[in-house]
Amino acid sequence: MNNSSAVLILDKVSKSYGNGLAVDEVSLSIRENEFFALLGPSGCGKTTLLRMLAGFETPSSGCIYLDGTDISPLPANKRPLNLMFQSYALFPNMSVRKNIAYGLEMEKLPAAEIRQRVDQVLATAQLGELAERKPDQLSGGQRQRVALARALVKRPRVLLLDEPLGALDKKLREKMQLELKRLQHESGITFIIVTHDQEEALVMSDRMAVLDGGKVCQIGSPAELYENPSSRFVANFIGVSNLLEGVRQSTDRVTVNGLSLQVESAVEAVLGEALAVVVRPERLQVLNERSEACDNQVEGQIVEIAYHGLDTNLHVQTLLCDKPLIVRVPSSQIEFSQFSQGANIRLGWQARHARVLTR
Repeated sequence: MNNSSAVLILDKVSKSYGNGLAVDEVSLSIRENEFFALLGPSGCGKTTLLRMLAGFETPSSGCIYLDGTDISPLPANKRPLNLMFQSYALFPNMSVRKNIAYGLEMEKLPAAEIRQRVDQVLATAQLGELAERKPDQLSGGQRQRVALARALVKRPRVLLLDEPLGALDKKLREKMQLELKRLQHESGITFIIVTHDQEEALVMSDRMAVLDGGKVCQIGSPAELYENPSSRFVANFIGVSNLLEGVRQSTDRVTVNGLSLQVESAVEAVLGEALAVVVRPERLQVLNERSEACDNQVEGQIVEIAYHGLDTNLHVQTLLCDKPLIVRVPSSQIEFSQFSQGANIRLGWQARHARVLTR
């Protein structure tokens, strides 16, 4: 990436505690007006990374540049970055308006400017009608918007969000994901969000970094990471994957458990080298009869059926691996009587819909 477009650059940033590395030489470039997600399992280093950006932790090595200036030595209160916590931390005795204005009042800005900026962010966050209410008179989603408005009104160069939707129920989380994206777009502020929720990152972010063991595994757009994972870890962590372990048979074929599969891959691999073929559940097709239209086909037996409303997941045992393959079938395309546990079916997929991984 061209660093000239970056607002924030992390250059080989590490953080150690005792003999352990929580963050291991992480380098990132985050763009102006970008929604960037740090995604990974618990203990991967994403929250430590966010705290170093905020100034609550000091890097053991490496530098953090904001608009070309190294801010690593600066304390949290001297950085033009705001960190919004999951707890929201609203003042219960203050109205929504006073909560939002508090930070500006502490800066001793003119009253007219405070009112103008608060009115503006109240409108952006769609909180105008709730301006005089206290936090205990608000829903969870409304309190979350107040916390966001309080952070946005200070016009930070970058807004840091640590699991901001973690306290909300599933339906409200989905609504607030879109709301957060709208607020980010309208405010023009760079957002960096830490989450362990892959779906949340896929929905909201422009780009994301997947971390594991303190290291960055892959950086890219949600579509890039989902469609072209660079490793088994990323393939398994982002969405659901069917991972087929095999060996390179030729430039366009892989042998998996004795069966030859056609692949399209730019991955360099020595003949006979171990590798994995990744096929997403929605790329597998249920075939009524042998079809020449599918490059790869395999027979199997349905061992489990999981109905999800919008779609149905079929768990199909095949000769390809010990674990059943997961096939996602949209509910609009099936009759529920079509499948039953123990039934034999044929599956197929195109070579271009599989990815070959060497790590």
